[in-house]
Amino acid sequence: MSRIISVFTLVFSLFFAATNTAYAMHITEGILPIQWVLTWFAVSAPFVGIGVYHVKRKKRKMPSYLPLVGMLGAAVFVFSCFPIPVIALNGMATSHPCGTGLSAVLLGPFVSVLIAAIALLIQALFLAHGGLTTLGGNIFSMGILGSFSGYFAFKIAQRCRLPLFWCGFLAGMVSDLFTYLGTSIELGLLVIGKGGSFLKATAEIFGVFMMTSQGVLCIVEGIVVGFVLVFVYKRKPGILLQLGLTKDDTRPVQI
Repeated sequence: MSRIISVFTLVFSLFFAATNTAYAMHITEGILPIQWVLTWFAVSAPFVGIGVYHVKRKKRKMPSYLPLVGMLGAAVFVFSCFPIPVIALNGMATSHPCGTGLSAVLLGPFVSVLIAAIALLIQALFLAHGGLTTLGGNIFSMGILGSFSGYFAFKIAQRCRLPLFWCGFLAGMVSDLFTYLGTSIELGLLVIGKGGSFLKATAEIFGVFMMTSQGVLCIVEGIVVGFVLVFVYKRKPGILLQLGLTKDDTRPVQI
């Protein structure tokens, strides 16, 4: 774990040295009332704990696993550090790439949740991105929903015998969509008890995300994940074999 945190710290230092302006992103500090703060922490904590267990177990079987976790963790951190303000949400959240689709495909969804949690914690502490009270909610949307939706999208695409690129594309795109669906749900829940409609509020917030920037970003992220998987397969196919993404047989993977 210390190596993973060291990589995150290095990337954070380089990023912080290159920027002078901090933009609030994810769900911002102070948006969630205390009951939702506690709820999202309670939901997210077990997933993070299981992620730690998976890292400890897998690093014994695969010596290169921990450096791979650190590298992908740094990638998720950097991807999610490019905020695009959504003016219609009045500062409650911003749009940005996520990267959890790629980390979930390569490392598994639980480890991807852990990676997202560390990235979000560092951003909340040092970059004023997100917040400590909204950390549980942001882990739920970007970490849990983003990771598991991307992972299962990839597996379903594999079962349908789609080429590797399209398996990665669907993983990246679906992960991005579910991350912002989760954020929309969390913000939509805030109208309950205030005379508003949860479904209407959620649909409107999600629509704002899709119509502004995330509709394009989810496609771009899908393309990036697809190209990364194809690149790794062409240059270092043994990595995908060790991670269980390809099978050791005589048939080449369709890319």
